Amino acid sequence: VEQIKVARRHDDTIDYLRRHHALFTFGENVPSKDFPVPKRGFTWLATRQPIVTDFWKTSRRPAPAAVFTSVANWNTSGRKDIAWRGEKYLWSKSREFLRFIAAPRRARESFELSTDISAAATRARFERHGWRLQPTRRLSAHHHLYRNYIRRSKGEFTVAKDQYVRLHTGWFSDRSACYLAAGRPVITQETGFTKNYAAAGGLFGFHSLGEIAEAVRMINADYARHSRAAHALAREIFEAETVLKSLLERAGI
Repeated sequence: VEQIKVARRHDDTIDYLRRHHALFTFGENVPSKDFPVPKRGFTWLATRQPIVTDFWKTSRRPAPAAVFTSVANWNTSGRKDIAWRGEKYLWSKSREFLRFIAAPRRARESFELSTDISAAATRARFERHGWRLQPTRRLSAHHHLYRNYIRRSKGEFTVAKDQYVRLHTGWFSDRSACYLAAGRPVITQETGFTKNYAAAGGLFGFHSLGEIAEAVRMINADYARHSRAAHALAREIFEAETVLKSLLERAGI
């Protein structure tokens, strides 16, 4: 959003950014020459979600009845939606979840979404496609409840915000990094993140329902290997000590 505001020459945003001596983004493709939004003289530095992997690590395998889960706010569109070059880019994930609503049936796997869908018709539509829906309020009461929810899951299935997907930003979710740290494989919508780190297992990007089904098949075929690979990837890519050390050094602190 900030990059588009700069490209559209929003004075307030430009003045705000100029008051900083270092600018970081979780969109790892934003600094690249291939990123479609002009930087207008600003230098963006890529960083990653810092995760204390030991906090999430568990030696327990998920129960046989465990399913792929995720946690999301349902409708945040309007807050940071933005137009650029005749296209509107949405901040919400809701449209992306609806695009892949048939995923449980296609993959022949149960998916659970903890979210705040208020419309009964929308909830019923998800349930008809094989989704289990849970309220998010109880998970936000304490961080241990949130951590336990992730640990009890088989893995994560999720999508990304429209802005991140269509602009090919390379963004990756902090929550997905927590699933990886817990040894829970992640199936997530491709934002271009695979350009920056390829996984030998445990992490799958997708563009289509067929790719979702194939990722589920591969995880179920050798869950132990993908669980180990997920945790190893989190330690390599998202470990807080490594991420923050790099950030502070590049910020000149």
